[in-house]
Amino acid sequence: MLAIELSPAHVLVTGPVLTTTPALAALTMGPVGTLSAAALAVGVNATSATYNQSWGTQTQLIIGNFLGIIVVSVAGVILSNAVRTRRQNELDQVRRIAVAAQEVVLRPVPKQLGPLRAASLCLAAGTGAQVGGDLYEAVQTRYGVRLIVGDVRGKGLSAIRAVAVALGAFREAVHYEDQLQQVMSHCEAALRRESAVPGTYSQAELPEVLMEGFTTALIAQVSDEQVVRLVNRGHPPPLVLHQGRVQALMPASPQPPLGLEDLVTGPPAKPDNYPFLPGDRLLLYTDGVIEARNRDNDFLPLPETMEQIPGSTSPQEFLEELHKALIRHTDGRLTDDVAMILIDRLA
Repeated sequence: MLAIELSPAHVLVTGPVLTTTPALAALTMGPVGTLSAAALAVGVNATSATYNQSWGTQTQLIIGNFLGIIVVSVAGVILSNAVRTRRQNELDQVRRIAVAAQEVVLRPVPKQLGPLRAASLCLAAGTGAQVGGDLYEAVQTRYGVRLIVGDVRGKGLSAIRAVAVALGAFREAVHYEDQLQQVMSHCEAALRRESAVPGTYSQAELPEVLMEGFTTALIAQVSDEQVVRLVNRGHPPPLVLHQGRVQALMPASPQPPLGLEDLVTGPPAKPDNYPFLPGDRLLLYTDGVIEARNRDNDFLPLPETMEQIPGSTSPQEFLEELHKALIRHTDGRLTDDVAMILIDRLA
């Protein structure tokens, strides 16, 4: 537009086109962008009038262009604010519904489970309207206390649906299956059946389910023996805090996530056993914890963070301290949902 005004083609009347510039900016650029576009249009108009020496001959037209730009800019800012406010309200409402649905499925774990003290924490990421697929549960059974933590790939209602299916299978199987790998197999079979039901997922959700339809999961068991038994299917290893030092409980034979069972050859791997003594603390968590980044793109140093928390804190206080560390590390910008379970062995 400025090139036209500064060329022999300046006889073309471009004022009305300049007037529409703030209106177009208001559709996509917000109030700041609208005002910037208005300032640019005024600048082009003034530069053209000065360069072409038309202030004396076309003063009324130029002033009219200025007034038109101002009026359209004010209207654009008002409209942009109204549209943005409405969209944010709609986004907040959708997110509240999604979080409420997630809270119905994920219930807080009991504070006391046999010889264990326990606490749980679930944090929804602050971006977007879709919650993730983090899951956790702790149940006292005749075999001991059994826990699960997992992460369904994907977002929104399809992920919450998969979380409900996996937790339903876990809550039933833990009471009558004596082998942890069989409990895991029940969860895997339930997810496989769910994904195969016609009409379960919409056409919009189906590509995501087919590409990312797997779940990382970890099942733990703590009984009267001073050990913790683990079955890990592609999930971040739990961390045990023993005498002020943190150790990652890595699986002896890494297994793929649920939904990728075609990659498993032979019988299911046996559970791994690790010492879990009185006074020890065990943290089960999802990848939203260890993948939390700061402004320098550094991951949260979870083991070091755990070692810095006083040992006298209760499980709930311990998780609250981890929550504060996450917020400090990310400046309050969590990009993925977070779920954690902490258990203390009392005896």
